[in-house]
Amino acid sequence: MPLQLEIVTPEASIYADEVDTVVLPGCEGEMGVLPHHAPLVTLLSAGELRIVKGGKTHFMAVGEGLVEVTGSSARILTDAAIGEDAIDEGAVQAALDRAQARLKDTANLTAEEIAATEASILHSLAQLKVKRRRKTI
Repeated sequence: MPLQLEIVTPEASIYADEVDTVVLPGCEGEMGVLPHHAPLVTLLSAGELRIVKGGKTHFMAVGEGLVEVTGSSARILTDAAIGEDAIDEGAVQAALDRAQARLKDTANLTAEEIAATEASILHSLAQLKVKRRRKTI
């Protein structure tokens, strides 16, 4: 029996399909979910999501959110999700550089702006990790 996986962002349903397994960045580390997993709700951290279907592994970068697991399904509610092929490494690196430069001058930023900038950095780092995974030196 496969696992029904659904990934939803505020903008759209990003992914909905039956999969063999999913490995996600949980708040306490990486967590694998297989069919018949014990029910749980946990926090999702920004990072790399791996989906295994038919012996092939697909990678996505995800932001923070929630994960709900039942015996037959896993639902991921996240603020961002992007597939490996859709990541523009140059644009992400430029966004990371801008966010890091902005964070150096926290005296002129509100607490909300600092939090948003830190979230942007985490999203950028997650995307770069996914995109650079297959590169060799």
